[in-house]
Amino acid sequence: MVERTPTTILGIESSCDETAAAVVRDGREILSSVIVSQVEAHAVYGGVVPEIAGRSHLDAIGPTVDGALAEAGLALDDLSGLAVTTRPGLVGSLLVGTSYAKGLAYSRGLPLVGVHHIEAHVYAAAMDLATPPWPCLALVVSGGHTALYRADSPLSLTPLAATLDDAAGEAFDKVAWMLGTSYPGGPSIARLAREGDASAIQFPRYRPKGGGVGFSFSGLKTAVLYHLRGGDALAPTPAPEEIGNRADVAASFEQAVVDALVDNTLRAAQAENLDNILVAGGVAANRRLRQVLGERAGGQGRRTHFPPPEYCTDNAVMIAGLGHHLLAAGQLADLELDVRPN
Repeated sequence: MVERTPTTILGIESSCDETAAAVVRDGREILSSVIVSQVEAHAVYGGVVPEIAGRSHLDAIGPTVDGALAEAGLALDDLSGLAVTTRPGLVGSLLVGTSYAKGLAYSRGLPLVGVHHIEAHVYAAAMDLATPPWPCLALVVSGGHTALYRADSPLSLTPLAATLDDAAGEAFDKVAWMLGTSYPGGPSIARLAREGDASAIQFPRYRPKGGGVGFSFSGLKTAVLYHLRGGDALAPTPAPEEIGNRADVAASFEQAVVDALVDNTLRAAQAENLDNILVAGGVAANRRLRQVLGERAGGQGRRTHFPPPEYCTDNAVMIAGLGHHLLAAGQLADLELDVRPN
């Protein structure tokens, strides 16, 4: 038997506001992971400012890649290839990572693969599973994306449904701003919600007509705003310190988001006859979502799989991991590789 040579991939991620690099062997073994966050730079604005993000990536990309290689105890010449996020994301941010990766690939003669950020998030939820989950249902839920996919392999995702407006993570950020909690909104709302009553306020849950599958969070966000204004759309929004039931609002809002995500995910799993459910993206770290989906899916005989919390948000481990499969499939990129923000 001929021994197979392990593949060691350096992944680079710069699609939004984290500069990340990681080294992964054979798509599963994590040798290093370095993430430089820009949260403090964007917090004052309550969201990501594209120009600030791009400039921050320029400053951080070199040291981040060097740090990942050092943590893995490897040099560029020890690598089997490079993987870089090319879509979707902020165009300026994507260009920084992709340009850097192309430069490394050209200078060292390394094969290069371009990675779809959403496909990588889905793969992150499967990396530590001893038995491959395919085919399965994948829920990707983050600040920029809320969508369901049928995943027949790491490289085969079929879209099933997506949000009509706000992503769930975006709704968390906007409600956090209303309640005066910190950015990013997901973790801060979750912390406040632990002190509140999730049944105190009956916020609406979107459900598509005809019993289909889909998401919408703009109506929920507006319902929170109207509640804070006492039901008067023209009234001023109260200052956070004037809101007497902030924890109840946070808990009730969080529960409404979780119910919408869980209901639609389980309907899609039933429609597609899939017993494995992968959940990925930043909101996948939400403990309430993990608990409710796990319990309800388990009651139907379905299994849920979440990445470790540190790999729910943007990271390069998922890029390098999926890069292994792209390299094995021969889906190589050349130096004409370009980014696609949408």
